[in-house]
Amino acid sequence: MSKLEIIVLNEEDARAAEASGADRLELVSAIHTGGLTPGYHVIEKVLKAVSIPVQIMIRLHSSSFRYSMDEVKVMADQVRTVKEIGGEGIVLGALTHEGKLDVNALKEIVQAADGQSITFHRAIDEALDPVVLCKEIHRSELAVERILTSGGRSTVSEGLETLKSMMEVEKAGGPLIMPGSGLTVDNIEEIHSELHAKEYHVGSGVRHQGRYDMAIDPEKVAAFKKVIMS
Repeated sequence: MSKLEIIVLNEEDARAAEASGADRLELVSAIHTGGLTPGYHVIEKVLKAVSIPVQIMIRLHSSSFRYSMDEVKVMADQVRTVKEIGGEGIVLGALTHEGKLDVNALKEIVQAADGQSITFHRAIDEALDPVVLCKEIHRSELAVERILTSGGRSTVSEGLETLKSMMEVEKAGGPLIMPGSGLTVDNIEEIHSELHAKEYHVGSGVRHQGRYDMAIDPEKVAAFKKVIMS
C-alpha cells in the first residue's frame, strides 16, 4: 500500500485534498515557477485546517537551486519560523554550481529544522548525476527522509530507469524515493507496475482539467489511490 502526497496552494485545497483521501500535503506558493515558500499566514491556516501531515516548501526564488550563504541563513530562519507556528515537515534542495550536493547549505537548514520531516525536492533532477547525488544524500546522514524526483527528466515516465537505480539506494537504507512530475490517472497504473514506489507525489494530475487554477477532483484522487493501494 503506497501513500499519496498532493500539492496544495491554500486552505481550500488542503481541506479538499484531505477529504479526497490524500495521505500528506505539500504546501507551496507560486506553483507555476516550481513552487516557493508560502506566506506564514497561509501556512498557519493550512496547518489548522487539516490533520494529515503537511510538508512546507522552503525555496526563496525560482532562478536556480544555488544559494548564497546569506540566502541559506534566510531559509534556515524560515524553517525555524515554520516550526514555531506548528510545522512538522519541510521540502528543500540545494546544489553547487557544479550540479553537486551543497552539503553546507543542507547542513545549516537541516539543523534549523530541529527534527522536522525533510524532503529533498526536484533540485536533484537538475544535478550532474541524480543517482550519485542520491547516494551522497544517503552518506551525508543528514536526516533526509525522502527524495522527490522524476529521475532527472521532465516527467516520471521519461525517468523510469534512473528512478529504478535511485530506488536501489533506498533499498540499501537510503532516503525513500518519491516519484513526482507528470503523474496522471492515465499513466499511474503503468508507472506503479514498474516502480512499486512507497509514495507518489501529484499536483495538476488530480485537478479538474489538469490545471492549478481549478479545484482538486476527488474522483481523480480516488483513482490514484485505487491503483497505488493495490
